[in-house]
Amino acid sequence: MQLFGLIILFSVLSGVLSIAGGVGLLFRASWVRKFSMHFLSFAIGALLATAFLDLLPEALELAPGNAENIFMASLAGIVGFFVLESLILRFHPHHHDDEGLHHHATPNLLLAGDTVHNFIDGVVVASAFLTSVPLGIVTALAVAAHELPQEIGDFSVMLHHGWAKAKVLWVNIFSSMTNVLGAVRTFFARDFLAPWLPQLLALTAGIFIYIAAADLIPEISPEHRRDKSSHILFLVLLGIGAVAVLRYYLE
Repeated sequence: MQLFGLIILFSVLSGVLSIAGGVGLLFRASWVRKFSMHFLSFAIGALLATAFLDLLPEALELAPGNAENIFMASLAGIVGFFVLESLILRFHPHHHDDEGLHHHATPNLLLAGDTVHNFIDGVVVASAFLTSVPLGIVTALAVAAHELPQEIGDFSVMLHHGWAKAKVLWVNIFSSMTNVLGAVRTFFARDFLAPWLPQLLALTAGIFIYIAAADLIPEISPEHRRDKSSHILFLVLLGIGAVAVLRYYLE
């Protein structure tokens, strides 16, 4: 039960950290927007470092001599998440300028997509913990890092469409906590999942690579950049360094 408790604890912590920026937006909108590029830059480094320094090496270690399947699973994570985002999460926060018939449906569709996304995050965190506690902690923090800027966008969309602050807060708390449900389901299915843990870790790595490369890096492209390139690079490297240091001290 100790492992189960850690999974629940870090799933909740990851969910709480992920909505911290959105909650800040309700009270200090100008401050949060000012630093949003910094959050994005750090998240890019953290996601890439977790994928390449933790998840893929761990998957290869668990399945020696099976590298081709591991990398195929990682590729499946990239392609699969692209399809998922295209079908369910197409009303991503940076698409909030749409008009017309879907205008008022956007927040509800965004909420539905994020709830599915958060459930998957819970599966990801629990799978990492079932491999090792240090990997689970690093993965949970990486999940929080990439959700933080996205949740700021979610809050912005809902407020833009006239939702009350209290409603925005509570629906996002509910949505974020579905990661606990995903984690619990994964823990109790661990006997079935155990032989597939290397592939699940590689799949997670692919998802993290996709989010960093397809969702976050375009947000700090020259067309959107609101900060100096040196600051962006430093924060990306800081995200990588934070994961490396955390992993080193947890081992």
